[in-house]
Amino acid sequence: MPSRRLRRARSRTKRLAGLVAAAALILVGCDSGRTPHSDDGRQQLTVAALPLTDSAALYLARDRGLFAKEGLDVRIQTVQQSIQALPALLKGQVDVIASANYVTYLQAYEKGTLDLRILAEGVRISPHMMDVLVPRDSALKSPADLAGKKVAVAVLNNIQSLTLNAILDARHAGRPVYRQILFPQMGPALQRGQVDAVHAVEPFDTAIQGELGARVLLDAGSGPANGLPASGYITTAAFVKKNPKAAAGFRRAVEAASELAARDPAAVRTELPEYTKVTSDQARSIHLPAYPPTADPAALRRLVRLMRAQGLLTKDIDPAPLLVK
Repeated sequence: MPSRRLRRARSRTKRLAGLVAAAALILVGCDSGRTPHSDDGRQQLTVAALPLTDSAALYLARDRGLFAKEGLDVRIQTVQQSIQALPALLKGQVDVIASANYVTYLQAYEKGTLDLRILAEGVRISPHMMDVLVPRDSALKSPADLAGKKVAVAVLNNIQSLTLNAILDARHAGRPVYRQILFPQMGPALQRGQVDAVHAVEPFDTAIQGELGARVLLDAGSGPANGLPASGYITTAAFVKKNPKAAAGFRRAVEAASELAARDPAAVRTELPEYTKVTSDQARSIHLPAYPPTADPAALRRLVRLMRAQGLLTKDIDPAPLLVK
């Protein structure tokens, strides 16, 4: 009989394949025949992005003219899971995926599904940029109470469950059972009692607390999660080879926007209502992630080690060669 580890690996492979197949049916609006250049000569890029604080640098780069300065016309397509855009990326219908959680894409790279390249870092985890929320009257009073309980995450076996497991392991607490629920549906699922808790990322975190009166059971950006790279701007090796100038220009624009976001959080708070459903008042109280101005292979290796420890990777991956210069 196959070993338990082999059965788990096969199960993860099937789940990833299922997500990719489902995503091919979900993703709409991609035009494989799109014009590669705008009327003014700028190269057009299509970027799939989640409406999260992770994507703030993308929108800042667009709205502050940083992409235009690099000769790029960036069109942003909203998705509710970054994995939804993977089939389009593989077909060349989407050029870049923003706010792409590294865990899913490093797994795809290891399995040979995606010849991954990282154009720029998105965000690193900071305190309360994501929280485990429970109803105000929940019987769950401490993180230890999560053992065996149903917790909603946006994608199974991604950065959310990885970091929550690490936090609970460090506290010698039992792990929960994860349920996949998209961020916009987490509040209603919690309200209806479909799950015991939700692992919510900003701006949904603040919105759920405000709308439902949910309380924070655990700061999901604490302990071993703090400072960990969470998401990035990813593409394919084929895109970088074919478009080296555009790839480098995109990286420079995003890094300049990330530097602005780190230096001036008010710029992010002003931008958030433009592409998320939060109000200006809500944007002022949201906990922002850290926006690194440059990618750090050492920080990404820390993520790889954690994935290896939890069986989400079967071998070490050196992220340095995956970073676009």
